[in-house]
Formats: sequence, structure tokens, C-alpha cells
Amino acid sequence: MQLSAAPYEERLTAPRSWWLLCFLVGLAIALVLVPFGTLPILGGLACGTAASAVVVSSYGSVRIRVVGDSLIAGEAKIPVSALGESEVLDAEEARAWRTYKADTRAFLLLRAYIPGALRVEVTDPDDPTPYLYLSTREPERLAEALRAAKPAAA
Repeated sequence: MQLSAAPYEERLTAPRSWWLLCFLVGLAIALVLVPFGTLPILGGLACGTAASAVVVSSYGSVRIRVVGDSLIAGEAKIPVSALGESEVLDAEEARAWRTYKADTRAFLLLRAYIPGALRVEVTDPDDPTPYLYLSTREPERLAEALRAAKPAAA
């Protein structure tokens, strides 16, 4: 596989404040176990914190990559040749495309804690997906990586 001219990789990690929430979930579970003694309290704190940290980590482990002639966004892998124009969305426009402008057939890689996004048209006539909505912290860089990968895919 040939690498693209402008490789791109981004991991959509959860915000730091969510890790504090993991500790607070563990603390809440520990408080529920107060009547049972010290050992259950410590076990509830440890297990509750660890379980919620696993959930936050898995939610924040999704990646967006441009590799060779493909865009890999989460579980989706799309050839760059099947993609059309990219539109960089600011926070307000991204909110509009997440809500009232959204098409139910679209592929949404949505993370509400990331204000910016990239909307990419799908030009493949066999694909019913009209566009991809990708939450990203660097939409301009992703759009440039897609533009750079198109000649390599052709």
C-alpha cells in the first residue's frame, strides 16, 4: 500500500474533565457501599472508577486517518476516489449539520465535545450515503490531506 503525500491521523480523545467524572462515579459507588464497611468502599471506589474509565477510554479511542488511497473514520473505510468536495465547518455550521440540516442516510462520526467538523460529499453512485460528517479538531488539515490523497488514488 502506498502512503499518501500528506498523511493524517487524529484520535478523538475525550476531554480531561471526563476523567474527573470517572473518579466521581467511583466515589458515588463507594458512598452507596458505606453501610457495608471499609473494604467494600475501597472496592467500589476502585471498580467504579476503573469501569467508567474503560467506558470513557473506548469512547475516546476512535480515530480518523488518511492512509494510502483510503479515508478511515472509526469503523468506516472509504476510498478517496469515492469522495467529492470537503467543506470545513465552524462551530455554528457544525451544530446545524448535526441537527436540522442532517440527513438520516449520512455517516456521522460525531463527538459533541469537538466544536469543528468536516463535511465530505460521497460521489459513489452505488453508495446511498450522501456525505460524511467528521468531528475533528483540525478540519483544514484533514481536508488538505484528502485533497493530497486524490491524485495518488487516481
